[in-house]
Amino acid sequence: MQQFAPLALDALNYTSVLLLVSIGLIIVFGLMGVINLAHGEFFLIGAYSVLVAQGFGLPFWIVLPIAFMITVTVGLCVDACILRFIYHRPIDTILATWGLSLAIKQLMIIIFGPGAQQVSAPITEPAVIFGVTYSSYRIVIMLITGAITVATLSLLYLTRFGLAARAAMANRQMAQCLGINTRLLDRTTFGLGAGLAGVAGAVMAPLMSVDPQMGLSFLIPAFLAVLVGGAGSPLGALYGSAVIGTSNTVIASWWTPVIAQIIVFSLAIVIIRTLPAGISGFRRS
Repeated sequence: MQQFAPLALDALNYTSVLLLVSIGLIIVFGLMGVINLAHGEFFLIGAYSVLVAQGFGLPFWIVLPIAFMITVTVGLCVDACILRFIYHRPIDTILATWGLSLAIKQLMIIIFGPGAQQVSAPITEPAVIFGVTYSSYRIVIMLITGAITVATLSLLYLTRFGLAARAAMANRQMAQCLGINTRLLDRTTFGLGAGLAGVAGAVMAPLMSVDPQMGLSFLIPAFLAVLVGGAGSPLGALYGSAVIGTSNTVIASWWTPVIAQIIVFSLAIVIIRTLPAGISGFRRS
């Protein structure tokens, strides 16, 4: 048990953060039909928010809600200035968000420089769990992301807003006919998705090098998680993140990260080929 505990904890840690990123992607795509290639840059903005806030001496635990609000604000501005004009043109949304991704990266390079920077972790003492010594901060990350995920899924499945959002995801035209304000849903959903990515970047900042390219390391696995889990349901992010996160961590511990990526991509192709609607689509059928 003790020899597998660190691997299981690493897999759970990676999966939980991947879930925060992918659930934002899945609700934006499912509701708005927008393939957001700038989602990794919201992750990036969250990480740099921590870097700046710690430079002003703010405690890390106060920085997390600040990072969420900053990325929500940026997401709302992006929606108001760019996306609302091209909702029904999927190819244009891809090009627009890709261009936005490049612009944000270059802006970060201009402001902070191209080099990697470090953020100090708020907790450094190790903890003993399942009889092994493990990073206490990684355990805190799992607790934080678990609480945020439960809150997000509760919002989507236990509130009137969530009911309206899921109705629009299932049949947008019918939802409009029933009087649901889909424009307000789009705006709120995109801001929420950006905020979740920002929080993920904020909590991961102490464990990664904060640099303009860091968002890419989670964007591609998050898209894989959405495809594997299925874009038709917010729960698809949970299923896809579990599959991608666990398999990537386990395989990388046995071989190398490069081989792990090859095998995970191959696994994703097989799942998408056999389950075109993803795991959540298979469960609904």
